[in-house]
Amino acid sequence: MEDEVFSIEKYHSILCSEVPDFLYEYISFPSLQRLNGIGLLCGTDWTPLFHNHFFYSRLDHSIGVALIVWNFTHDKKQTLAALFHDVSTPVFSHVVDFLNGDALTQESTEHLTSVFINEDLALSQKLFMDGIYKYEIDDYHKYPVADNEIPGLSADRLEYMYPSGAALDKVWSIKEVKSNYKNIVLLKNEKNEPELGFRNLEEAVRYTKKFCEISLILQHNEDKISMQLLADSLKCALEKKFIREEDLYTMSEKEMIFLLDKKMNEAPDEEFSKLYRTFRGMKEVIHSETPIENAYCISMNVKTRYVDPLVLVNENKEALRCSSLSLEALNVIKDFLSFSDTKYGAVKWL
Repeated sequence: MEDEVFSIEKYHSILCSEVPDFLYEYISFPSLQRLNGIGLLCGTDWTPLFHNHFFYSRLDHSIGVALIVWNFTHDKKQTLAALFHDVSTPVFSHVVDFLNGDALTQESTEHLTSVFINEDLALSQKLFMDGIYKYEIDDYHKYPVADNEIPGLSADRLEYMYPSGAALDKVWSIKEVKSNYKNIVLLKNEKNEPELGFRNLEEAVRYTKKFCEISLILQHNEDKISMQLLADSLKCALEKKFIREEDLYTMSEKEMIFLLDKKMNEAPDEEFSKLYRTFRGMKEVIHSETPIENAYCISMNVKTRYVDPLVLVNENKEALRCSSLSLEALNVIKDFLSFSDTKYGAVKWL
């Protein structure tokens, strides 16, 4: 990659060159600013098992999704719904879904979105002054450009894979993002709903390949181990009353890590320390088809994320799925969907 540093500021300017003034004021509200301390990559920033190249926050992601929606719709309500779609995200993001037993859909905290919006009094007042009802922005699922079902391409799905790919494995550079994103266009899908797609098949295939490449990392036992072990550490900390449930929604990840480190070092509890020390120090995962003894060992399925984006095929804005136009894309998607890591993943206790 040509870029040594993935500049978030440059990246956001690619997503939308003219940021509307109203967006800055909404970004400043406490309910959103909390997300500045929560990472997009679900706790992997805090274990040596991963070597993430930079920290990308849920606030960065939320702004990015809002910029994409504004860029293609210039609709204030849709843009604000996109901006606040992750407002209820707890520390370590989807790790808390694993804590709640929801590894397959990873949506266990989404119902709190309206709660967070309602409890931000300054936000409520601003929405009232702007003539916007809370129900118009507290569920971005109602806006297809912001969110849609897999394998469609939504602003949320489009946005998170650019910085995820850059941070996890340097899959995207700023230059590549710029080249790819300029080919995005608003199309109509099979349901006659608006959906983001590509005007160029080559760029659609490139995005599909890179998306599946990064999504494959999330299907590996390394990612499963990282998220479930941190979830079990949090569960134990909650049971021991080292932390409170509300801390998951008020603390930054740095603050939580500092607190958990302190509990492990100053008042060691054997059960908690065993779990958390292993998360903080693990460097290698054992892959096996049989259970591993004397180790932290899991066998689980997780959410599958992939795309099969629309591609513009004629001047009438008719569009087809990338996999129907490209054998390469079809095979990439098939290979991804057929992938299965070893049945068990394990790490030695530390």
